[in-house]
Amino acid sequence: MAALEVEVVYAQPERTESVRVRVPEGATVRDVLEKSGLLARVSGKVGIFGKLVRADAPVADGDRVEIYRPLAADPKEARRRRAARRR
Repeated sequence: MAALEVEVVYAQPERTESVRVRVPEGATVRDVLEKSGLLARVSGKVGIFGKLVRADAPVADGDRVEIYRPLAADPKEARRRRAARRR
């Protein structure tokens, strides 16, 4: 069984953490997060190259698993506030 190399990225406002891990073929996003040591940072949503995936999704060699932070504000509400300020 060949090993896959996968990058895990967690971006914060002040810095970005990036960890490369090697996992066996058939590994899942959850396996990659556990091996990276960043599993505790997961707030519920993760993706691969910008596309939301479940934790049990398989990974491929060269994938970039992204850990998403919760939004600070509802985007629709933020747009409404900006529009109201412009009036």
